[in-house]
Amino acid sequence: MDGDPAAADRIAGLGLTGITLAAAYHAVRAVTPFHPRHRIVTRDAGVYYRVDPARWDGVRLRPPAQDPAAANPAAANPAAANPAAAGRAGSFERAAGALRAAGISVTAWLVLTHNSRLAGSGECAVRNAFGDVYPWALCAGSPPVREYAATLAAEVAALPEVDAIELEACGWYGFGHGSAHDKTGSVAGPAGPAGAVGDWLLSLCFCPVCSGAYLSAGADPAKLAAQVRAAADGGPALPGDAAAVLDRARGAASGRLLADVLTAARAAAPGQPILVHSDPDPRAVGANPGYDPAVLCGPGGADAVVLACGNPATAPALVARTAAAAPPGARIAAVLQAVAGLGAQPETLPAQAAAVRAAGAAELRLYHAGLAAESDLVAIRKLCQAPPQL
Repeated sequence: MDGDPAAADRIAGLGLTGITLAAAYHAVRAVTPFHPRHRIVTRDAGVYYRVDPARWDGVRLRPPAQDPAAANPAAANPAAANPAAAGRAGSFERAAGALRAAGISVTAWLVLTHNSRLAGSGECAVRNAFGDVYPWALCAGSPPVREYAATLAAEVAALPEVDAIELEACGWYGFGHGSAHDKTGSVAGPAGPAGAVGDWLLSLCFCPVCSGAYLSAGADPAKLAAQVRAAADGGPALPGDAAAVLDRARGAASGRLLADVLTAARAAAPGQPILVHSDPDPRAVGANPGYDPAVLCGPGGADAVVLACGNPATAPALVARTAAAAPPGARIAAVLQAVAGLGAQPETLPAQAAAVRAAGAAELRLYHAGLAAESDLVAIRKLCQAPPQL
């Protein structure tokens, strides 16, 4: 919405009470239907706020700035050369300020282990059992990745324009990824389609750090990788003891990452709500990595879990499963698809909202006002005007 003077009022007119705004995001190509100067924007992975170099001193992985103004405020706005304006240099700060002035709270959206700029070197990237490096996925077991994620979360949480933070890919990222001219389809190996198990097998990391973790858990990493390769190619299923080692080691690694991020963010901004995109399946990877809801929302955990509820047929069951496993009173936010161009059914939003609320969702997210056409916005407005308000 940066550079669109009508954006804040247009969003406020929908009846939304809050907006989740990208502060650190993955590479993207997006349409901007209402922007006065352009229709398509492309961005590499980066941050959109003004980075404090002192906070990153000595940190091995550092976020690249996607917004030139965030890196050099005076270049984009001469007034920002003075200290009073310098803190609002980035597009995130500018957009957040406009939204808050319109009466809308701002939740900062951070994408952590999905970063093609930082993973592109292969140094801290996921490496599968075949030795293939995933240049879009940072390894959740890597200490430098944990340090990067925690520092990023702390810096964004401390921004004065932020009312809450929402963490995407706060855990294991894996095989699933939209790449330029993607040629993977659903094929994993000679046996044909991978399916859910195949996707999981191809998401298992065997970088030096993860291999060391498997060794510490009592497994031979080379033998384990060979078993994973065989299973991914349609051979014998992965033995139960091997799967158990992988689950334990990966669960421990993602748990450390989550704990470091939550601790750093809370130290930087005590009392600020922290929401985590997740899935109740412990083996889930990607934007919504798997965590046991009882742990994720338990003592010291996140303030809320955000669930991807884009499929109306499966969304209520996903919410109910999470609610049943989470501690009593845990806050669950359901993300509903609201853009017809992305395959959504905006006209059914009231029914979808009622279904996930009945299953246990305490609040809703609508994806995505910035990509929505006028007809989508009409559907969003109609939902927001009907009680209960978002």
